[in-house]
Amino acid sequence: METPGNRYSRTTGSTVLQPLSDALHMPLEQVNFVTCQLFALVIAVWFRTYLSPRKAHASIRHGIATMIGVYLAVFCFGWYSLHIFSLVLLSYCIMVYASIEKVHSYSFILALGYLTLCQINRVYIFNYGILTTDFSGPLMIVTQKITTLAFQLHDGKMSVLFKERSASSDFICRGKPTFLEYISYHLNFMSILAGPCSSFSEYVGFIEGRHIQSKLLIEKRKDTTFPDPSPNKAVITKLLICVVSLILFLTVSKAFPLLHMLEDKFIDESPLLWKLIYLYIATMACKPKYYFAWTLADAVNNAAGYGFNGIDENGNYRWDLISNLNIWNIERATSFKMYIDNWNIQTAAWLKRVCYDRAPKYRTGLTFLLSAVWHGVYPGYYFTFLTGIPVMWAARGMRHVFRHYFISSKIRKFVYDIITWIVTQLAISYTVAPFFLLATEPTIKLYKYVYPFVRCCLKNNLILIHSL
Repeated sequence: METPGNRYSRTTGSTVLQPLSDALHMPLEQVNFVTCQLFALVIAVWFRTYLSPRKAHASIRHGIATMIGVYLAVFCFGWYSLHIFSLVLLSYCIMVYASIEKVHSYSFILALGYLTLCQINRVYIFNYGILTTDFSGPLMIVTQKITTLAFQLHDGKMSVLFKERSASSDFICRGKPTFLEYISYHLNFMSILAGPCSSFSEYVGFIEGRHIQSKLLIEKRKDTTFPDPSPNKAVITKLLICVVSLILFLTVSKAFPLLHMLEDKFIDESPLLWKLIYLYIATMACKPKYYFAWTLADAVNNAAGYGFNGIDENGNYRWDLISNLNIWNIERATSFKMYIDNWNIQTAAWLKRVCYDRAPKYRTGLTFLLSAVWHGVYPGYYFTFLTGIPVMWAARGMRHVFRHYFISSKIRKFVYDIITWIVTQLAISYTVAPFFLLATEPTIKLYKYVYPFVRCCLKNNLILIHSL
C-alpha cells in the first residue's frame, strides 16, 4: 500500500496541497496543475486590468509575466522545472550565436532531442506505464515555441534575401528578439503549463498593446476611440465548457474504462455491435480531459487579453486566435481531415509549418512520425500515428471516389453525412485507442479482435454508399 511518505518522496513539486489531494483522491501533480491554472486565471484578469499596455511599459509586462510563469513551473514540478529553463536558455544561445540560415536546424535538433531524452528518462527509467501530469507537457510546448520562433527567424531572413513577401507577417520574424522578449515568450504564466503555442510576433504585439488594434485594422474597423473589446463573455463560456468537460470525464470515463473491453469475458460474450459502440464511448470518454485542459488554458490567455481574432460576420468578437480545439466540429466530424483540423489546432499548425510544408516528399508520413516523436516514447503513440497514415490516405480516396455522387441531392447528402460520420468516428476510435492504452501488449490485443470488425464495417458501408 502506498503511504503518504511514498507520495511525498515521488513528488518534486510543492506538497502544500497534499491534504486536498488526499481528500479528492486525485494525484498531487494534477491538483497542483489545476490549482496553478486557476491561479493563473485570476492573475490574468489582474494583468489585463491593472497592468495593461496603457498603464505599464512592455518591459514590465514581459518581466511580470515571466516571473509568475517561472513560479508556477517551480510550484508544479520542483527541480524538474530546470529542464524547461535549461532548454530555453540553451536555445537562446543557439539563437544568438548561430547564423540565421542555420538557426532553425540547430534549434529543431536541440529542442526535439532534449525533449526525447527527457521522455525516455521519464518513461523507461522512472514511470513506464503511468501517464501523469508532469514536466514533459510544458517541455513539449516549449519545444514548439523554440522551433516556431527559429523557423520564423529563418523565414524572415530568407524573405529579405530573396525579396519575397510573406502571406502574413505574423508568421515571420525580421530580427532576433531581446533576452527578455525571448524568455517571456517561452515562460509566461499564461502558457507555460498547458500552452498553447502561438506566433512570437502575435505575442509581442499583445504585450506591447498592438494585438487587438492590428486585428481591427485587418477588419477595417479601426477607430482610435474604440475601446478594447472585453473577453469576459468568451472566458465565462470557456469556463462553463471546462466544468462540463470535467464532469463528463469523471463520470463517463469511470463508467466505460477502455481496458474493460480487453477483458476475456467481454471479448467472448459481448456482441459485435456492443463492442464497436463500447470502443467509441470509451475513447470518446478520454477526450474531455483534453477539452478541460486546453479550454482552461485558452480562457487564461483570453482573460489576460490575448487571443482576440477580429469580428465575425455577425459583428461578434472572436477570441479564438490561439484556441486549440473546436469541440462541435470534432464531435460531428464526417472525415478524418475534419477531425484532425479541429483537434489540437495549434500543434497541427506547428507540424504543418515545420514539417509538412517543408518536406520534399512523404509529407504526410513524416508529419505523422514527427507528431509521434514529439508526443513521447510510449509505444501506443507510434501505433496511433503510424495507423493514422493509411487511415488518412483511405479517407482521402473514399471522399474523392464517392462524395461527388451525393452532393446533388439533399437526401443523398444527408445519408452520406450519417454514414461518413459513423465510419469516421469508428476509424478515429480504432486509431486513437493505442494512444490511451500506451503499452504494446494491450494495443496488440485490441488490434487482434477489433480489426476484423472494423474492416467488415468499412466494407459494408462502402457497399451501401455504392448502392445509393
